[in-house]
Amino acid sequence: MVRAAGLALGLLLLQLLQLLSLPAAGSSRPGGPGDLLYISEYFSQSAQKLSFYSWYENAKLFRFQVPEDTVLLRWLLQASKGKGPECTSMDITIHFRYGAPPVINPLGTQFPLNATARPSYNLTMTLSITLQNSTFVNITTPAAGDWFIAAHLPQAAGKIEVKGFSTPCAYIFQPDMFVLRLVDIPVLEPDTPLQQTIASPARPLHVKVFIPEYTATMQFTLRSCVVNSTKACAIRVVLGSIMLPQSFQKTLRCKETVDCSLVLHSPPWEKWLQIMAENLGTDNASVSFEMIASFTACKPGSTNSFLNFYNSLNQSQSTPALGGGPNASTPGMLGNTTLPAVGAANNASDPGTFCLQNQPVIREDLDVASVRFRVINGPSIPVHSEFPTLLLFNLNTGMDSGGTLLVNLLLNETSLSIGNASVFACMSAASPVLTLNTTKNCSTAFFQGYPLNVTASSTEATLIIPYPETDNWFLSLQLICPQGQGECNKAKAKVTVSTYLTPCFDDCGTYGQCSLLRRHGYLYAGCSCKAGWGGWSCTDNTKAQSVGSQNLATLLLTLSNLMFLPAIAVALYRYYLVEASVYTYTMFFSTFYHACDQPGVAVMCIMDYDTLQYCDFLGSVVAIWVTILCMARVKKILKYVLFVLGTLLIAMSLQLDRRGIWNMMGPCLFALIVMIMAWVYHGVKRRHCYPTSWKRWVFYLIPGIALAFVAILVYAFMETNDNYYYTHSIWHILVASSVAFLLPPCDKHKKPWAWSQKLICRYQICKNDREELYAVT
Repeated sequence: MVRAAGLALGLLLLQLLQLLSLPAAGSSRPGGPGDLLYISEYFSQSAQKLSFYSWYENAKLFRFQVPEDTVLLRWLLQASKGKGPECTSMDITIHFRYGAPPVINPLGTQFPLNATARPSYNLTMTLSITLQNSTFVNITTPAAGDWFIAAHLPQAAGKIEVKGFSTPCAYIFQPDMFVLRLVDIPVLEPDTPLQQTIASPARPLHVKVFIPEYTATMQFTLRSCVVNSTKACAIRVVLGSIMLPQSFQKTLRCKETVDCSLVLHSPPWEKWLQIMAENLGTDNASVSFEMIASFTACKPGSTNSFLNFYNSLNQSQSTPALGGGPNASTPGMLGNTTLPAVGAANNASDPGTFCLQNQPVIREDLDVASVRFRVINGPSIPVHSEFPTLLLFNLNTGMDSGGTLLVNLLLNETSLSIGNASVFACMSAASPVLTLNTTKNCSTAFFQGYPLNVTASSTEATLIIPYPETDNWFLSLQLICPQGQGECNKAKAKVTVSTYLTPCFDDCGTYGQCSLLRRHGYLYAGCSCKAGWGGWSCTDNTKAQSVGSQNLATLLLTLSNLMFLPAIAVALYRYYLVEASVYTYTMFFSTFYHACDQPGVAVMCIMDYDTLQYCDFLGSVVAIWVTILCMARVKKILKYVLFVLGTLLIAMSLQLDRRGIWNMMGPCLFALIVMIMAWVYHGVKRRHCYPTSWKRWVFYLIPGIALAFVAILVYAFMETNDNYYYTHSIWHILVASSVAFLLPPCDKHKKPWAWSQKLICRYQICKNDREELYAVT
C-alpha cells in the first residue's frame, strides 16, 4: 500500500516538475541568445521496515546519487504503520548527510577521545492516528555526489521478544528523490568576462566555473550591473552548493553599486563551483551584468619528488628479494632509497616560486573500508615555517566513507630547533588550508577542517573522523612560533604522520564487536556494544557492568544448570536411562553455551559458538519432548520410536529457524496430545482417574506443572537485556526442578536401581525382559 501511494505521488510530482522543463526566458550566452533546458529525474528505493534503535545497524540507510548541474532536489518521505492494536503512535527520526552516512547519536552516548562528530541534519515524522504520513524536503543547488538518508525508531525498550509469540508492529519508510537539473549550463572561463541577463526575479541564473588544482584564492567579480541599461541593480550571488549537515555557501549582495567582488580562500580543487545569481528587484525589469573569475595559484616545491619516487620503485624492483645484504628488500616494499632533503629541493628552485611542499603518499588497500597510507621517504616528514607541508589522502572511491579515518601526529623532540614553537596541522576535504601561519584558522572556502597541534610538551596528537566524506583529503602542517614568524626563520621540525582507514576504531574495543553492514552493495561498519558499554566505538562506560557483575552473571547462568542433577538422579533411580542421558546432554551444553555467550571478559568457549548454541537449543527442546512422552506411560517400543523421530524432526526444525517459538511449542503440544490420549486410555481401561493416586497429583504433578508454567511466564514475558542473567537463570532452575517432579515412578514389578542389577547379570536372561540378538555385518 505504501509502495502504490509512493508511486502515485511520484508520478504526480514528476508531472509537476516536467512543467518546469521550459526555456529559461531571458538567459543568454556570450555568443548570442540561447535557451536553457531543465530536465527532471526521479529516483526511488524500496521501502524498508524500521527498527527500534540500539546501535547503528537498526538505522535503515538509503544512498542516492545526485547528478551534476542539479539546481533543485526534492525528497518525498513516506511512512506508514500497520493496522493492529499493537501499532501505537510513533516518532520516526530521519537524518541527512552529504558524502557519507550520517553520524548519529540517538542514545546520547559518548564518542571516543579525539573523535570529531558533527551533528547530522535531522527531522521527525510522527505516525499517530493516521496510518500514513508524508513530507517533503527541498534543497536548492545541492552538491553533486552521494547523499545518504538514515531512518530509525526511538530507543529500543530492551525486552527480549520470543519470535512467533507476539506480532510486532511494522513501521515502513520509503524515500523518493526528484531532481531538476540544468542542461548545458553556462561556463565561466578564468579571466574571461561572461555577459549575462536575468529577465525575471522568479528565474535565477545558474553558472559554473571549474577550479584548477593548486588554487590558493579565487576572486569573483560582478561588474557593469544595470537595470534596463539605466541604473544600478540589486542582485544577490550565491557561490557554492549545499552540503548537509553544514553548508558554507558564500553570498555576495550588490545593491546600488555597479561593481562588487568576493574572494574565496582555498576553494575546492578540480571541481565545478556552482554560482547562482538572483534579481532582488521588485519589478520585472531585466538585469544585465558581467561575471569574471580570476585565480591565484599556489605551486608546490620539490618538483623532482615524482622522479625520486620512480627511482625508488626501480631500485626496489632491481634489488634481489632474497639475501642478507643491507640493501635487500621484500616484495611490495620500497628499497633503501631516500628522497632529497627539502633544503636540497629548495636550492634547486627559487623559494619564491612555490608556496607549499608536497609529500607523496601511497594508498594501500587492505580490505573493505581498510586502507593504509604510507608517506614516501617517511613516515617522518620535515615541517617548515615558510610554507605548509601538504599530504594528499585519496578517499574518493565511493566505498571509503563507511569506515573511520585516523590521523596520528608524533613530534620528534630532538628535531625541534626552537623549544617554544609548535606544529599546527589541519585536516580538510576537497582543498587544503594554505594560510596556517597567518590565520591559524582550520577552514577552507566551503569546509570546516579538523585542527591538530603538537608541541615540545605535548608531542602527540590524534584525530578520529567517523564516516569521512567521499573526497580527496588534505593534511597541511606548518611550524608556528608564539612570538611571530620572524622568530621561526630557518626553524624546522620533523613529524611522524600515521594515517589509515579502518572499519571501526580500535576494533570496537574489548566490549564491542565490529560488524560490516550492507545496503544495496554499499558497505559500512558499526559497533555493537556489550556488557552495558555504549558509544560510537563502545568506549562509554557510563552504564558498563563491572568485572564482578560479569563474573556473577556467568556463574548464575552456568551453575544454575546444575539443577538438572536432581532430575538426572531421579531418572537413574527410576531406570529412565535415555531420559537421564538427554538431561545430562542438556546440562552440559547449556552450561558451556552460556559460558561462551557472555558479553564481557568472563568468557570460555570449548568449541565454536554456533555449535554450542545449536546443541543447547536442541537439548532443551528434546528434554521437554522426552519428559512429556515419559509421563504418557506408553509402551516402550512406541516411546523409543517417538523419541528418535521427534529428535530428528526437532533437529531439522532448529536448523531452519533456531529461535522460532513453534520449534519448542510444536513438539510440546504434540507430546501433550499423546500424553492426554494415553491417560484417557488408561483411565477408561481402569475405570478410574489416571494417575490414580491423589498423592501423585498433590505432591508431584501439580508442583511440577506449576513450576513449568512459571518458567514459561518468565521466559516469555519477563526477560530483558538488563535482567537476562538472573531471569534466565531462574528459567533454568524452574525447568530442571519441574522435570524432577514430573517424571513418573518406576513400574511396580521393578525395584529401584534395578538397572544396576542388569549391568552385572552377565549372560542371564532377566525376568520380564525379552531380548533379540542380531548379527551386524
